[in-house]
Formats: sequence, C-alpha cells, structure tokens
Amino acid sequence: MSTAPSTYTRQRPLLWLVSLAIFMQMLDSTIVNTALPAMAASLGESPLQMQSVVFSYALAVATFIPASGWIADRYGTRRTFLVAIILFTLGSLACALAQHLHQLVGARVLQGIGGAMLLPVGRLAVMRSVPREDFLRAMSFIAIPALVGPLIGPTLGGWLVEIASWHWVFLINLPIGVIGFIAAMKIMPDHYASHRTRFDLRGYAMLAFAMVVLSLALDGISGLGTPHALVMLMTVAGLAALVGYWLHAANSTAPLFSLALFRVPSYRIGILGNLFSRIGSSAMPMLIPLLLQVGLGLGPMNAGLMMVPVAAAGMVSKKLAVKLVERYGYRRVLMTNTVLVGLAMASFILMTPGQHLSVRLLQLAFFGAVNSLQFTVMNTVTLRDLDREFASSGNSLLSMVMMLAAGFGAAAAGSLLAAFGTQLEGHGATAALHATFLCVGAITLTSTLIFWQLPDTKPEPREVEHVAE
Repeated sequence: MSTAPSTYTRQRPLLWLVSLAIFMQMLDSTIVNTALPAMAASLGESPLQMQSVVFSYALAVATFIPASGWIADRYGTRRTFLVAIILFTLGSLACALAQHLHQLVGARVLQGIGGAMLLPVGRLAVMRSVPREDFLRAMSFIAIPALVGPLIGPTLGGWLVEIASWHWVFLINLPIGVIGFIAAMKIMPDHYASHRTRFDLRGYAMLAFAMVVLSLALDGISGLGTPHALVMLMTVAGLAALVGYWLHAANSTAPLFSLALFRVPSYRIGILGNLFSRIGSSAMPMLIPLLLQVGLGLGPMNAGLMMVPVAAAGMVSKKLAVKLVERYGYRRVLMTNTVLVGLAMASFILMTPGQHLSVRLLQLAFFGAVNSLQFTVMNTVTLRDLDREFASSGNSLLSMVMMLAAGFGAAAAGSLLAAFGTQLEGHGATAALHATFLCVGAITLTSTLIFWQLPDTKPEPREVEHVAE
C-alpha cells in the first residue's frame, strides 16, 4: 500500500527554486569583489575608487526591501518573483555591457531592485506554502545557498577574470536567470494577502530618502569631485528625514516600522549593534581582494582562492554560536567577539609580500571565523524576544539595516582609501590599504559600547536560536 507524499516533499520544487534565486543573489554579491581591479583597469578608473560598484547595489537592495512584502501581498508572489528575476537578469546584462563607471553603477542599481525582492518574496512563498511543523527544515534547506555562494564566489570571479574578462562575472547570471524564470512560471505559487493593507508611502519615502542621501554623503567624503557643502547638505537632509520618519511613525496607526519594536531592549540594542558592527565588516569583502591584488600583486584567481578560508571558517564557526551563548550569555560573547573582530581587521596591516603563506591563511581563517560568529549571535539576539505581532516587520527592518550597513561599509572604505591615498602619496597603495584596515577595525570596536548594554544573563538552552546568515 503506497502512502501519499508529505507536504514537505511536495514543496521540494519550490524550495529548490527559492534556493536557486538565493544562490544567484549571494553569488553576485561576492563574485564582484575579486573582479574590481580588472573592472577599474578596463574602465580607466583607480582600483581604490571602485566602491560605488559595491555600495550602489547594497543601497538599492536596502531601499526596496521595505516595499517588497507589500508588493508581493498586493500583486501576488508569482508575479512579483518573476519581475524580480527579470530585473536582476536585465541588470546583470546591463552591467556586462557598461562602458563607463556611471553606466555600471546604474546597472547595479537595477540589479539591486530585483535582488531586493528575490529573497523576501521567495521566503514569503515558502512561509505560506510549507506547514508550520516543516518550516524550520525548509528554511534550513534554502539557507544552504547563502553559505555556498560566498564560498565559491570570489574564486569563481577570479577564474572568470583570468580566462575571459570581468564581464563574465555578470554574464554568468543570464542562464541562471532564464532557468529560474522558466521554473518559476511552473512552480511558484501565487499567494496574496488575506486582507489588503494600506502602504505607508509617506514613511517609506522619508526612510528611503534618508538612506540614499546619507549613503551618498558618506561616499562623497571620498573627495571625487563632490563639494564639501553638498556633502554637509546631504548629511543634514538625511538626518532630518530620519527625524521626520520618527515623528511620523509615532503618530501613525500603521507605520512602515512601528516604534514599538524599539521598546524591546534586545531588539533595540541588537539592531543598533548590527548597524555599527557591520559597517566595518562590510568593508572587508572589498578591501581584502584589493590588498591581495593591488597591494601584494596576486592574480585574480589566486586572490579568489585566498578568500576560501574566510568563508570555510565562517561556516564552521556558526556551529559554535549556540554553545558559546549557552555557556557565557549574549553580552559576554558579543563584547569579546566584537573586540576580536576589530583586532582581526586591524591585523591585516601585517599582511605583506614577505609573509609566509601559512600565516596568511591562518589570519584569513581567523577573521572569517570571528566575523561569522558575530553575525550569527547579533542576528539571534536581535530577533529572539520579538513576539509574533512584530516578528515580520522586525525581520524586515533587520534585513534592511544589514544591507544599509553593507552600503555604508563600502562607501566608508572608499572614502578612507581616498583620504589615505592623498595623505600617504608616495608610499604606495599598500600603505593606504593598511591605514584603512586600522580604521575599519576601530569602527567595529566602537560597537562594543552598544553590546555592553545587554543584560549579563545566560539564556535558557531552549531560548538559544541559531540564525543562519
């Protein structure tokens, strides 16, 4: 007598589809960094001033993430997911065809708009299709590409640059996008919201404006022809928009992100700690390949291979997070590990051409381990105390902050490189890179003051969650 397949088994095609979309997005976010020096040479730009290629994508994702859930509820998950694949794939093609840096940045923004909807809408479709008892298993399944993408992305990017050209780090998305689109036409369920809600357009406009102008102001500090008066004006305007949103959310019955989220102490501390800690961490995926290629003279392929220990050690360290938190508590783990992350970043000033390979690999692995542990514990402490009413919006805000910090990190790295490139002129690009590593390490260390505010208590073992990046 045959038994009917379980609901989880019937949803396997959907899980594979969402995994493919996540893999495409995560691969793209890591494959680009190794190709930046080659892009700079092709476009006639300085390799130390290519941060706009990275931060424009992250900023576009951060800006459109808050709207992605409402769009899927309003127009359906299938239609939204298909549009997201189209935008991401067309953006990839436009990146490959770009002849100037400004064209490449514009194409990355188009990519980012599609990427902003891929992961949230895919996750939403899984949430509404998989039974609650199978949800954890399903989310663990689709989290695998998020780990595999960063593992192979830098090496694949370096290999494509060496055997072909940097254009192929974007062209590789085209067949994946076509396969994903065809599969989504048949597999993606078309879920709508049970009742339509009014989108907080006024709050969204203020929040998006604040994110964009503050990011542009931080990038403008690099001195690439942006007048200081304009940088100051954008900074003030961005801060004013944030204050405007805060006042709006305090009086609105249905704000984009309720201020009640910040009444939860662990969420308040976790979200702010995420923002400041990730600024330094988000600069590293761009800075390390630059140091390896521009500073140490490695080829793109070898530079990509050197990033494997970072990702591999990060995957291993995630398994330690739960045990460490159970034994020492969130506060002690985060304060200690934040110091270790900052010191690991600063230690890259010791990376020189004469350094032994084994020491270099150990240094990269150590950074990958403590950095990954930081992300896992930060995410867990941020979300663990939210009740069901605020779980969705709290998670969306965390996702937005993560991408915003990624944009801030790339912009800050570019600004620091430009400043030190001028001050240390004559000492070479390596000196500017080393000074920048010291600064991003110091930026990360400051977030220790935020995690210091966590209560010094050990959670019950059943309360500890392992939140995969």
